Amino acid sequence: MDTGVLLHVLSAWLFCMGLLAICIRRNTLIMLMGIELMLNGVNLSFVTFAHELQQLSGQLQVFFIITIAAAESAVGLSILVNVYRNFGSIKTDRTQTLRG
Repeated sequence: MDTGVLLHVLSAWLFCMGLLAICIRRNTLIMLMGIELMLNGVNLSFVTFAHELQQLSGQLQVFFIITIAAAESAVGLSILVNVYRNFGSIKTDRTQTLRG
């Protein structure tokens, strides 16, 4: 099997595992990790396409996605710390009072 096909399958698997973590788990920290897993799957797909097409644009998009993922992690973790301080838990079932 070709290496590009394996990388595409791996990126799709990473994306699906992240999506599954978001849909199934009720812990907000696990949901953030699922989002990171989905972003890494997309990054792997972009790099694979960029390598196959011999273009640099896919790798440049990965840098932007990594930057956004880092910002998302910093903001998300700071929100989680504040939620834990207020509610004593980061499970989504207990934090339903945050809904507007």
